[in-house]
Amino acid sequence: MNWNQLFARKNLDDLLHEMKGEQRLKRALGPINLTSLGVGAVIGAGIFVATGAAAREVAGPALMMSYVVAGLTCIFAALCYAEFASMAPVAGSAYTYAYITMGELFAWIIGWDLILEYAVGAATVANGWSGYFQTVLAKTGLHVPSFCNKATVIYENGHFVLTGSLFNLPAVIIVAIMTAVLVKGISESAGFNALMVFIKVFAVIFVILVGSFYIHPENWTPFAPFGWTGLNVFGHHIAGETNADGNPVGMLAGAAIIFFAYIGFDSVSTHAEEAKNPQRDVPIAIMASLLICTVLYVAVVAVLTGMVKYDQIDKDAGVSSAFKHAGLPWAEVIIAGAGVAGITSVLLVMMLSAPRVFLAMARDGLVPKSFFADIHPKYQTPWKSTIGIGIFVAFLAGFLPIDALLHLTNIGTLFAFVIVCGAVLIMRYTHPEAVRPFRCPLVPVVPILGIASCLMLMFSLPAANWWRLIAWMGIGLVIYFCYGQRHSVMRKVTANDVT
Repeated sequence: MNWNQLFARKNLDDLLHEMKGEQRLKRALGPINLTSLGVGAVIGAGIFVATGAAAREVAGPALMMSYVVAGLTCIFAALCYAEFASMAPVAGSAYTYAYITMGELFAWIIGWDLILEYAVGAATVANGWSGYFQTVLAKTGLHVPSFCNKATVIYENGHFVLTGSLFNLPAVIIVAIMTAVLVKGISESAGFNALMVFIKVFAVIFVILVGSFYIHPENWTPFAPFGWTGLNVFGHHIAGETNADGNPVGMLAGAAIIFFAYIGFDSVSTHAEEAKNPQRDVPIAIMASLLICTVLYVAVVAVLTGMVKYDQIDKDAGVSSAFKHAGLPWAEVIIAGAGVAGITSVLLVMMLSAPRVFLAMARDGLVPKSFFADIHPKYQTPWKSTIGIGIFVAFLAGFLPIDALLHLTNIGTLFAFVIVCGAVLIMRYTHPEAVRPFRCPLVPVVPILGIASCLMLMFSLPAANWWRLIAWMGIGLVIYFCYGQRHSVMRKVTANDVT
């Protein structure tokens, strides 16, 4: 085995030269399109649902501060993403950043990790979309037949259980529709996403403005009924209170739980190759989408906990039940419609991002180039890869217990953030002269804070998630050593240098 190849790094100048080659993606996205993609990936139906459970059982009104803490963690990572996206505006996101700083093996690991985040995450979202859609459909008196309304198998209490359903038809249909839209073109995809984002942001602003008239400030007292901490490491409690199940509660525990509401803002960097002015627009979109989502999250929690006492919030439908409690049951229609639109846009961006990561890996020879790097001559999209991802996502969502893999997606995302923050530190040392249209401020403080805060949240997850991550990475390493390492473009370059 050639150990030099495993840690061979891609030259930044060569990467920038490749941008001028053929088989590139269509540059059609401006700052508004990119920001819309970021908001579309982050805000889903969870803003109307998950906030209720977290406020009632974990943090109380202090959940507002939980979102601020989680948002700050993401901002540290976002500033690092923005620097790299301006330096190397090509497809691949953290995969590409790792290749030019840490070498091929680390690049493969993070690329495989991103596929986990986007593809498995998309299947989870499709499964959630099906459930939410069927709930909305039931309000009209219509129902999906029981033989095709859920996945074949679910995971309950540590066991796999047959549901009696053949497959999840609504999930398969929505994935097929999203795949067709994505193959058609990036402009059409961005336009569809913008419409979905408009609908759900309108509904969120409606909730904030109308709900503010029904706030009772006394409901915010006590502000932190579960305390301000709540941390554990590999399942071992180290600070704050715990609930009846032994899980930590408190403001920081709330931040670890709702952090996953932010997953997706990093997808903006995967579309740098399709940005009209990537050096300027991608950093703007990353930061703008993150700030917009943080403000909306905090405002919704403020309204929700102000309308209803935290211990009386409906954990399954917090926002809609709060409006019912205020005598505004008709608002549920607006919230339900926004929920469907919200999940649809999240699914779109997840499925849009995964083929871009595969495209970058294929260009480097780590996965078959003829399939994953084939750009459609008319639509200028990675059409084969998009269809392949669509089939994979449809299979997962239609037949398998996706809920068992949900936290695997979360820990994978945090791992990607750690790599990107570390890569910025390395690049500042190895390539201090490189042109950086956007510079992450306060280096090394910001990257170090990003690494520390992400690791804190990773260690606060149940230990089982670490074992699942290790298993996923093990599968990826088998693929790398059996195929990627043998077909690597960098391997040829390294071999030539040796000779």
